[in-house]
Amino acid sequence: MEKIRKKYYITTAIAYTSGKPHIGNTYEAVLADSIARFHRQQGYDVFFQTGTDEHGQKIELKAQEQGITPKELVDKVSGEIRGIWDLMETSYDKFIRTTDAPHEKQVQKIFKKLYDQGDIYKGYYEGMYCTPCESFFTESQLVDGKCPDCGRPVTPAREEAYFFRMSKYAPKLIEYINEHPEFIQPVSRKNEMMNNFLLPGLQDLCVSRTSFSWGIPVDFDPKHVVYVWLDALTNYITGIGYDCDGDSSGQFAKYWPADLHLIGKDIVRFHTIYWPIFLMALGLPLPKQVFGHPWLLQGDGKMSKSKGNVIYADDLVKLFGVDAVRYFVLHEMPFENDGVITWELMVERMNSDLANTLGNLVNRTISMSNKYFGGVVEDKGAAEEVDADLKAVVTGTAAKVVEKMDKLRVADALTEIFNLFKRCNKYIDETMPWALAKDEAKKDRLATVLYNLVDSIAVGASLLESFMPDTTRRILEQLNAGKREYEELDQFGLYPSGNKVTDKPEILFARLDVKEVMAEVEKIQEAQRAAAAPTEEKQEEESIHLETKPEVTFEDFEKMQFAVGEILACEAVKKSKKLLCSQVKIGDQVKQIVSGIKAHYSPEEMVGKKVMVLVNLKPAKLAGVLSEGMILCAEDPEGNLALVSPEKEMPAGAEIC
Repeated sequence: MEKIRKKYYITTAIAYTSGKPHIGNTYEAVLADSIARFHRQQGYDVFFQTGTDEHGQKIELKAQEQGITPKELVDKVSGEIRGIWDLMETSYDKFIRTTDAPHEKQVQKIFKKLYDQGDIYKGYYEGMYCTPCESFFTESQLVDGKCPDCGRPVTPAREEAYFFRMSKYAPKLIEYINEHPEFIQPVSRKNEMMNNFLLPGLQDLCVSRTSFSWGIPVDFDPKHVVYVWLDALTNYITGIGYDCDGDSSGQFAKYWPADLHLIGKDIVRFHTIYWPIFLMALGLPLPKQVFGHPWLLQGDGKMSKSKGNVIYADDLVKLFGVDAVRYFVLHEMPFENDGVITWELMVERMNSDLANTLGNLVNRTISMSNKYFGGVVEDKGAAEEVDADLKAVVTGTAAKVVEKMDKLRVADALTEIFNLFKRCNKYIDETMPWALAKDEAKKDRLATVLYNLVDSIAVGASLLESFMPDTTRRILEQLNAGKREYEELDQFGLYPSGNKVTDKPEILFARLDVKEVMAEVEKIQEAQRAAAAPTEEKQEEESIHLETKPEVTFEDFEKMQFAVGEILACEAVKKSKKLLCSQVKIGDQVKQIVSGIKAHYSPEEMVGKKVMVLVNLKPAKLAGVLSEGMILCAEDPEGNLALVSPEKEMPAGAEIC
């Protein structure tokens, strides 16, 4: 009788089809793949779903700019995203698109069901709207008058809309989160959702739009299209066969609720507040866990095509290979804090961890087996005390990896595997096979040492498969070894004594010269800059259109006092991912000013700068920190900011008039 396997349903957030995903976006797909592969290795019946989010105003506007239809745009970008996911060897079982007809049909049925049962009602929305985030905000939710999520400008908007009664389900959701502490991870994300959104009270959510047409029509009121989040979030159930009429597939019955929604930390609110409430209204169980992973950030500032510093997975793969890129993004990401990627750091990891620790270990073990025994690997039983510690590390690694993976600490799991490889390298130094080879009486000991190394590497390589699948295959092929089953990963001595390794060991990872790599990087960056640079004719067309505000009188203007300020100190505001708090000298006084510029300037960069300050702005608290003025910045259409500074050296306190 076939053993019934425990199911495991994992999803990524579906990628928005506004453009080619950079390495930070790609990281999530690789992270989810490593978790899915690990559960398959453990024997789970895994279903891994990913895909693309393809509706919304931003898509419609982008298509207009390019002179194509929204469908043509999303077809192109969705294909590009899927191509990168495939390049990175993500083993998804389903790639869903929100333009898929079955999904669109179910979204319409879900909307109608929620309307019929009174959870959705028609009204008017008036507030501040952020087009990139496709979200409305109240004035109190804005940070420095800008979107609290992305920091870009918002515009006032009023339109007829349908709303979802969030407050109806909020108490039930609060109770659920309190009773299921594992639901939102890490814990810091749970605290943020409870304290900043749920406990202060939820506003009803706008779930339709009329100001654009690129979306799923509300079938009983066609001038409305379904709000992008209600559309996008439901992919997790429509992709596995949910039917709003009660005729759901066996696949849905098997896999729902999801075991893990893996998402970026910036969209935790949508997945832990809106999505659970939608599910409650549909009478469906909630996902078991939502993990908001940190971001993988560019080491030298904000990514920009015009700067030529956007890092894409395919460019990385050309220089380093797929598994090296997979290793880097998985290994360099802390559990809760943001990680950093630079080309130089990639070279360093390639040379130290991959070429030296792993590649050199495999190569010299196979080379010594060929040199001393014609490639035949035998356990002669000539054990010594030093072997015991090696075997303890090898047989104990699997349990440590499982412990880390159960907590989604993927970087730590990889570290445990590489600790095994490091222990093998230490074992070579301890046993000195080259010295043993000089003494015929120690031939059995030499054979045993090499057997222990080969067996250890076979275990480590099998553990590595979830993270670096191609590397595992290449190592095991060279060892002439089969992949260890999950139940065998804590056992030593399973490599068949008398087996023969390859007589032509290949270099797994070649050491790289950082200067040569950076020369190639400069070509990549130059191509980006060239592609982003508009022609003279295009520059004329793309001149910035400035939205003018109502006129002010000279008397109004005279009320505002501007002066040069010198930033004496600056630090990040702990409760915000957007804000910096600066101590600004203005004449004989020092004012504390909070600014939403963390994405553009580090605290260290700010210190010592001379800036333009609105001195007499009424003090206000931002993220709980008092701000006594405003530092002025310029912003381009891409959302890049630059501090406004005096052209010539001016003293702090010099009045601007």
